[in-house]
Amino acid sequence: MKLRILSALAALLLLAACAAPMTPDLAKEARRIAKSSIIVDTHIDAPIRLHSRPADISKATKSGDFDYPRALIGGLNAPFMSIYTPARLEASGGSKQLAEELVNMVEGFVATSPDKFALATSPSQVREQFDNGIISLAMGMENGSPIEGKLENLQHFFDRGIRYITLAHSLSNHIADSSYDKNRPWKGLSEFGVSVVEEMNRLGIMVDISHVSDDAFWQVLEVSKVPLIASHSSARHFTPGFERNMADDMIIALAKNGGVMQINFGSTFVTANALAYSDKQTAAGLEWLANNPQYEAADAYTKFPAIYAEEYGGMPFASLDDVLDHIDHVVSLTSIDHVGLGSDYDGVGDTLPTGLKDVAAYPNLIEGLLKRGYSEGDIRKILGENLLRVWQAAEDYAAIKSTRT
Repeated sequence: MKLRILSALAALLLLAACAAPMTPDLAKEARRIAKSSIIVDTHIDAPIRLHSRPADISKATKSGDFDYPRALIGGLNAPFMSIYTPARLEASGGSKQLAEELVNMVEGFVATSPDKFALATSPSQVREQFDNGIISLAMGMENGSPIEGKLENLQHFFDRGIRYITLAHSLSNHIADSSYDKNRPWKGLSEFGVSVVEEMNRLGIMVDISHVSDDAFWQVLEVSKVPLIASHSSARHFTPGFERNMADDMIIALAKNGGVMQINFGSTFVTANALAYSDKQTAAGLEWLANNPQYEAADAYTKFPAIYAEEYGGMPFASLDDVLDHIDHVVSLTSIDHVGLGSDYDGVGDTLPTGLKDVAAYPNLIEGLLKRGYSEGDIRKILGENLLRVWQAAEDYAAIKSTRT
């Protein structure tokens, strides 16, 4: 009798186990999705980091946020290398020369490690190289200063592989006003800037409205015949008054135009607390420089943060969930088709959120999206398909224009 009772109990437990839903291993599922998806991150600042501190990124590096081994772990297979030129070079000269050097550097990554990296100048190349297990290195120019007032330089840099251009950076330039600069000579776009946008459309270079003033954004939206991108911006909803991020009406208009907003991971872009800390640190750093003339301006960024942190406790880092909130916000305003990733790895210093400290961390983001109920198909759109769609639209428009001329 006892044996029969135990057998019956065992059978009931087995039936219950079979009937109960299995708890998925979301971390394992996230790693699978990362490995099987095209992950496009539209803003990796490795070239300018390596320009001043050379390292072999085909191997693990002790510094920085990007190298080949970590990209493999994270599943990153289509990073846009940022061809960044500091805003100060607009006045002093040298923007074009530096841009050429950084493009040469990216070409060098491929030349020395062809089994790991390949240049990508089209969505089809990204897909083909993904199938072959090669990381595609696309290039975007951060700051239009290297154009140097000559439309023919757009053709030159297109031929060199540039596939998006951020029109301005931290200062207004000869193309557009900057969101960071109080001096706004153009009240948006310059007359030359209008021609730049039109020529970028003609060539198939995506127009990036990160960094530009709100007025410039609305004018670019009116001029461009092709969907726009914000290569590394986040939602102003979470950082009120921070013009560098995008306001809700801008996000909606970007989406209506068919464009895509690539979320910046930097803590100061993601939470108001981190932004406030950074603003106070910057102001204190300027005062510190004034009181300590033996230091150079760069020391305010390299040495002073540690001094400031000793007194004020350090940067209040954003969390992975904070970054996910920005993705949710864009989706709620528009749809799943208008958001992607533009981390700003190697560009935002030691301000990256917990859980997203380098390019090995994309599975953490994917796991977070799974926990929030996003489907695998939706996640693949966020990871890269949305950006590839816009890139293809730019390419298709240029092809149509070339057949008519």
